[in-house]
This record gives sequence, C-alpha cells and structure tokens, in this order.
Amino acid sequence: MASHSDDAAKAAAAASGAGEGGLMVKHSAAGETVVELSPAVLRRIGASDGDTILVSGTRDTACTAIATAEVREGAARLPATARINAGVELEGEIRVSALAATPPMASRVLIAAYRDEEGELADPASLVTTHLTAFFEGASRHGTLRGVARPLAAGDQFRVAPEGQSPATFRVVSVQPDVPFVVAGSATALDVEPDFLEPEAVEPKRVVMKDAAAEEKIKDALSKRRAANRLVVDDSTHDDNSVVEMSQAKMDELNIFKADTVVLRGKRGKETACVVLPFDSVEAGSLRMNKVVRKNLGVRLGDLVSVHVMEEDIPFAKKVSVLPFDTDVEGVKGNLFEVYLAPYFKDSFRPLVKGDSFLVRKAMHPVEFKVVETEPEGPVIVHDDTFIFCEGEPVVREDEESADAVGYDDIGGLGRQLGQIREMIELPLRHPNLFSTLGVKPPRGVLLYGPPGSGKTLIARAVANETGAFFFLINGPEIMSKMAGESESNLRKAFEEAEKNAPSIIFIDEIDSIAPKREKAQGEVERRIVSQLLTLMDGIKKRASVVVIAATNRPNSIDAALRRFGRFDREIDIGVPDETGRLEVLRIHTRNMKLDEDVDLESVAAETHGHVGADLASLCTEAAMQCIREKMELIDIEDEEIDAEVLASLAVSQDHFKHALATANPSSLRETVVEVPNISWADIGGLEPVKRELREMVQYPVEHPEMFEKLGLSPSRGVLFYGPPGCGKTLLAKAVANECQANFVSVKGPELLTMWFGESESNVREVFDKARQAAPCVLFFDELDSIGQSRGRSQGDAGGAGDRVINQLLTEMDGVGAKKNVFIIGATNRPDILDPAIMRPGRLDQLIFIPPPDLDSRMSILKSVLRKTPMDGDIDLSQLARFTKGFTGADLTEICQRAAKLAVRQSIEAHREACLAYEADPENPDFFGQPPAVEDYVVKLSTAHLEEAMKEARRSVSDADLAKYSAFASSMQRQRSQMGGGVGADNFRFTAPAGGAEGAAAAAAEGAGAADAVDAMYD
Repeated sequence: MASHSDDAAKAAAAASGAGEGGLMVKHSAAGETVVELSPAVLRRIGASDGDTILVSGTRDTACTAIATAEVREGAARLPATARINAGVELEGEIRVSALAATPPMASRVLIAAYRDEEGELADPASLVTTHLTAFFEGASRHGTLRGVARPLAAGDQFRVAPEGQSPATFRVVSVQPDVPFVVAGSATALDVEPDFLEPEAVEPKRVVMKDAAAEEKIKDALSKRRAANRLVVDDSTHDDNSVVEMSQAKMDELNIFKADTVVLRGKRGKETACVVLPFDSVEAGSLRMNKVVRKNLGVRLGDLVSVHVMEEDIPFAKKVSVLPFDTDVEGVKGNLFEVYLAPYFKDSFRPLVKGDSFLVRKAMHPVEFKVVETEPEGPVIVHDDTFIFCEGEPVVREDEESADAVGYDDIGGLGRQLGQIREMIELPLRHPNLFSTLGVKPPRGVLLYGPPGSGKTLIARAVANETGAFFFLINGPEIMSKMAGESESNLRKAFEEAEKNAPSIIFIDEIDSIAPKREKAQGEVERRIVSQLLTLMDGIKKRASVVVIAATNRPNSIDAALRRFGRFDREIDIGVPDETGRLEVLRIHTRNMKLDEDVDLESVAAETHGHVGADLASLCTEAAMQCIREKMELIDIEDEEIDAEVLASLAVSQDHFKHALATANPSSLRETVVEVPNISWADIGGLEPVKRELREMVQYPVEHPEMFEKLGLSPSRGVLFYGPPGCGKTLLAKAVANECQANFVSVKGPELLTMWFGESESNVREVFDKARQAAPCVLFFDELDSIGQSRGRSQGDAGGAGDRVINQLLTEMDGVGAKKNVFIIGATNRPDILDPAIMRPGRLDQLIFIPPPDLDSRMSILKSVLRKTPMDGDIDLSQLARFTKGFTGADLTEICQRAAKLAVRQSIEAHREACLAYEADPENPDFFGQPPAVEDYVVKLSTAHLEEAMKEARRSVSDADLAKYSAFASSMQRQRSQMGGGVGADNFRFTAPAGGAEGAAAAAAEGAGAADAVDAMYD
C-alpha cells in the first residue's frame, strides 16, 4: 500500500517534468496503446499504474502505463504498433515521462482501416461494430485496461484482433479537440473512412555518391557519431573472467596502459570492471571478452560496450561477500573457500563489482558465484588482505540468467556457416528496415542439412538466445495426430503463436518426417501437411519478424516446393568439421574439464577424422569416465555427497583421451566397418619401391596438401594392387592407412550385391558417401575382380546387376577426388578379367605389381614375422630365405607359425612331465616346494622347429601362375612402348632449342608411324 510520502514524491516528480531515458525496448503482449514498466521507474517519473504517459523515441506518442514487476528497471515493453508510433525498433532506446496535464476525452475520432493482405476484411464501416467498439470499451487482453480510455494522437496506428475475427490495423486520421494527445472511450464518437488504406510501402532513400570525396565525407560523419570508447563485443581467445583484450592502438588512443583496470558499461545500465591486456590480433574497434563478462554486461557478440578509465585508482576491497548458485553446489560438500575461492583470488588482484557473477573451474565441477556485497561500494580490487565471506544460502538461479544458455561461443568448427546464418537470420530479426529500405523481401527460411550430431539444433538455439527472439520448437513427429485435420491445425497454431510473439524463430527439427516428397508420400495426411506448410510459409506477413529454420540429414527427401526462393531461401551444409574445427569443438567441450598438463588437444583433433561435434563430446565424456573409473576406490557410491578434496584430485590426462580414442568411432560410420589399422611399415618385409610409391600417393596429399596447391594439380587418388595371393596386398593397404592416420574402410566385393533391383548400386553410393564423411579415408576393395569384371559377361546375374555395379563404381571414382581426401585401393589376383575402364588414368591409374618376394624381401619378411619371438642364437634366417625361393609372404608366415606351434607343443609336454614328476615326488629339491609353472617351461624357437616345419612347407603359387602375371605385366609394358608410334615412352625427349627447325622436323618424323593413322581419322 502506497504511503502519503509516496504520493507526494510522485506529485513532485510529475510537477518537475521528471523522465527516465535509456530504456531498452522489448516486445509486449499486454495489448495495444500500453507500455509496461517496472514499478520503480513509474515512481521515479511520478506516474501510477494506469496513467497516460509520454513515450519518446524518434517521435512522441502517448501510452497507458502498466506496472509489471517482471520488467527490469532498464527496460520497457511496447507492442508492435506502439513501437511504430514512437519510431523505435526492438532493442532500441526510449524515454518515458509523465504528462504535465491529463489528456482530454475525445468527442470524435476519424479512423481509417488498412487493407489486409489476405482480403478477408469486409466493408470498413462494418469494422466499427466488429472491431472498434469493443476495443475502445477497454476489452483488452490485459485486465487492468478494462473500462479505461485509450490514449490517441493523429497519425497513430493500432491493431485490433477480436476473438473469431480477422485482425485489422487502423490509423488515426484526426481527433477532436485538436490537441497533441487525447483519450478515447465509450463516450467517443467513432467515424471510419469509407475506403481502405493501402499498406504503406517504404520508399528507398537513394544516396548518389558524386565522387570519392563525398563518400569519404559521409564515412567520416558516420564514424564520428560513434564515440571512441564504444567498442564492438567479440569473443575472447582466453577464459579469464577478469580480463578483456584490446588492440594496442585503441589503448593508446584511450590512454590505457597494459594491465590497467577499467569500467565497462553494457546494456540496461549494467557495468563491470576488468583488466585490459593488449593483443595484436584484436581489431581497433573491437573488445574481446569471454561469456562470463558478456553476461555481467548483458551484451551479446556484436553489441556495443563503452570503456571508461577511472579518474582515481580503484580501491582495494576490505570485505567481499559471495554466494554460489544453488544449481552448481548440489552434491558438493567440503570447504568451498579452500577448493574454489582461495586459489581463484590468490595473487590475482581481480576487480569486482557488486552484482557480478564469476565462474570458477576447479575439480571437474565448475561453480558459479555471485558478488552480493563489497566494501567499499562500487568497483573494487580483491587482494590478499581482503576478507572473503561465503556464508548463507546459495543464490537461486533464474532460468533466463543461467550460464548454460547456448550462445555463439558454444559452437565450434562452423565459423563460415555461422556467418551465413547470422546474415540470413539476425539481420531480418534485428534490422528489418535494411531490406525495406532497399525494396526487397527479407529472407524467411533457412534449411540446415548435415549428418546427425553436427550441430544443427544447437545453431538454431544459439541464434534464438543471441538475438533474444522467441523460440518455437517443432519436432517433426510431434505434430502428427490420428484426428483428421488436427495435424494441420497444430502447424497453424505454431505459426500464429510465433507471429504474436515476434520477433520469433520457428525451428522445425527433422523436417523430412513431416514434409516428404508428395509423390512418394504413402498417406494423405503427409500430403496435406506439406501443402499446409507451403501455404503457411507463403503467408508470413511482410513486416512480421518471423524466420523459419529447418534441420534435416536427408535434404533430398524434402518436397521440392519447399526448397524454392521465398520459402527456404538458403540451404546451408553443416558438414563434418576439419582438423581446425575439431580443435575448436574440443576446446569448447573441455573448458569446464580439469585437464592435466600433458593433455595435447591438437593431437586429439588430428586423430579424430570424420568425427562431428556430438562424437567429440562423447569422446570427452568417455575420457572423463575413464578418469573416474581409475579413482573409484576413493569414491563411496553409497555416500550422498562427495568430499571436495576427492573431487580436487580428479584430472583428465592424455592417457584417458587415448583410451577414449581407442573406443570411439565416427557416428556416421558405425554401421560400416571402420578402423584405423595397427599395421605399420615395420610389419611388412621387403617391397621398398612399393612402399615409397604408396607413401607418395596417400601420405603426401594428407600431410602436404599445400605442395599440390602450389603446382595447381590434384594428386592421384587410386591404385590397383595385382599379384599372386599371399604377397601382402591387403597388408599394404592397412599399413598405408595407419601411417597417415586415415580411416580404413574395407569393402568385400560380394557383400555389395543383393537380390533387389537397384539396391546393389545404392550400396556402392553409400560406401563412397560414408568414406567422404570420414575423410581422409582409405577405401579398400578386396577381391575387386568379384565386382569389377569386364562388362558384357553378366548374363543371368539378376538382370545385369554386375554391369550396373561397375557403372556406379566408375561414376563414384570420377567424383571422389575433387572434394575430399578419399583414396581407393583395389586388390585382385585376376587383373586380366577386370574392366579396362577401371584402370584408366583418373581412376585406379597406379598399377602396382606385388610379386613374390626376392631374397632380400624374404629375409625382411622372416625378420618382421619373428621380431617378437624368442629364438636360439644359432638360427640362420638367411639360409632359410635362400632355400625358400618362390615362396610368398603368406607361405613364409605359415612356416614360422608351424614352427611356433611345435615350440608350444614342446613347452606344454615339458610342463606336463614336470607336473607328473612333482606329483610323484613333491619333496624333490628341483621344485623348491612349489608346483611347476607353465611360464617356466617356455622354450625358444630353435633350428629343429624350423626344420620340422619346412617338411610340411609348400609353395602356394606355381610357376604357371607366375607366368600369367608376367604376361599381364608385359601387356601393360607393350601399351607403354607403343606411345609415339612405337618409339616408347622411355625414349621421349623434348627437342633441344639449339636444334632449330631441322631438329624439330627430325623428331616429328621419328615419332610418326602408327599414330599418323590415328590422326588421319580426324582429317
């Protein structure tokens, strides 16, 4: 209840014409001709709830003041028409003040109605009974306006939306008496113009630049309007709550020295104090700060803040009282001061302001604190002699002030896409007049597509939070209903709700589930929903600040009509992040984690090819879980709370990340067998020329892509291994994938073929799509001859499925090299039956013969296979290598395995005999009173074992088989030798300049021959 002194204060304020400016405009849903203010602001300007007050933007208007406790003191809520009347936009600033005298009651008001775009309104005269009478009798959605006259002025607009009627917008033409402001009520006579007004179109203001000097003059004028100490907020590269980053040039301009403490002022009168550090990478007009500082200032990325240098030194704090937020201390016990506050403030000299919040990341459990009191008041600096109190009930966190709200700084690896989205969404929501000034329609829809877990939904929520827009989420399947027509009704209600709460964002997740292609939709309901969505997107009002964002991982399944301009204007690919993007994501997900000093996130990012944001979040969680598993003996699961000291002992190390990497696979490839093999070059004996060729083909493009860019050529992407079975073709493919840390997808030819028409080709497409997503990736086709036989041989195989698979394989090979690091390796022991098109340059153009190993290679293979095997010192592997001429690598491995099996048999028999001897005589001193252990009887590999194994050895490749491969290799060589009419590619030389015309003619004559006959076909 107001006291007499309050009434006197209001009267005094009104008499003095007191007003309050700098109020940020927010949207109001309380009704027309009202302004919602905090009770404190109303008292300061000398007004009461229900009074008519003056609202000033670029123009003046009068509104009924409504006291609303939810409105902050630095803000004011206005409906859309009141913002038009005051000439101000959302996030703009207005001034409110009490009127010197109460406006008179209008005797007559002349009103004109705007024509609606849908053409649903009847004759203007009928709107008096359907719309205006109830409006001026106070039938508003806000109960406090019932029976209260509405303030008006000539030129004002207002909107009326009666229950069951189409909404209408009106304009006040004139009022009687002719004064600046009147109030109209049930006693006012209402006249309506006989004709509709046409919707107002904003005429673009064209500025013609006469010359460069005139353009520079305008730029100078615009730059002077912005004060030198007003800077644009940018995201910080560090995570310190007390530091902001500024360019050295700007610091010199503002007379700020390194490590000076300055006061920053943001929106709604919020301010905080921070230490300024110079960074060369900061632009002159920007100020970098982290999320906590932005929250204290009430600003977002791209907003303006002002920097103020204190005339006097900021005092040291005698006493500071802080309290944690209730949501952060649940389940944590122990001394918060010792674990969190003491390390945070020790020797840091951190500035604080009452009302600030700061986040302390310790012990894998971040806790946010709020400064509730400082002594002295105002900005202070905490030093070692400051008394810090942390006593009392935790602060109850308000939902809108939660530090967990998603912002742009929570998104990593999508810098380019985020820039496009902000351009398409933020500009229409925050500055729609930009588009109306140019005479074009603002974008209405954005389609985000990409693999699951790439951040599509996260981006939509971040845009809504950063713009302050109303966010309406539609999960595709949720709007479906078994009742006829209810699904379409649900969609209509969603769009109506969004328009009422403009500016707003409608986010449709998994849009492919409700808007499939109509010709492929199985039910009538799906077709009707698609049609309803099309009409709703067309029906969004021109001036309504509503943007539709949709997300899907199947863009080609959406109805084509949705993808035209005017509906989803822009389609943005939210793809798999590259190494730099993965590092950004890892830093975001680990910023709240307590990391050990040995953690190298760059190496983790380099080893996570094909991982999307969700995969990296899962990787960090798994690393933390492994850390917890190692500390389980310190944690009592039955205890309700965990000691703070136990939490302080937890830290995630590089070993924990290595464990997580061993168990993590990209989510997009979990249905495909994907692995990074553990085979290295050391496991493969011999074949040194082949290893060098592979290293150059696969490792060079991955590790040195800039070298190929400088030459302006793309590297080769395909290789074919051919040779006898058992010579190491599969092993080589695995080794090359491991050496460049690429994903390895092994495709067995027969598993691609199915009985269903068209599905075999679809399987080939899916394999290549998944390989592109997991790039860099080695796609290995083992036994390529099973699916790559020459076309025309496929009679009777499911309608020519083999030919269709080869055609699909050829087209995928042509499209694989341009965009991603995907390498194709084929292996076959029947190269003679492969389709020639597979082996043309540009596909599997590197033909590498893997022969049976020679003497040196056999020696290397034996050493490689037996490198971990204990052997007697008298074994001469060189003698074994000389004796096994013609043996393949698999044959040599089988000899070693058989010898090892004989050694194991000897060990087991020796142990069994010892056990029998122990049972017969346990007192035998040879056993030392203990039963014999198996490991005591492991024998080394001896010459006897290898000699016995050689008795069973055999060659798997006969001389006749080798002759076939020699013939194929000779045919390849003959094709090379037929270049230039039989001269041979090896003999090609450019003509020396000294030879002149005669030398050139001689070379041309020498190269003539069979090639002339080919050229003659074009004459």
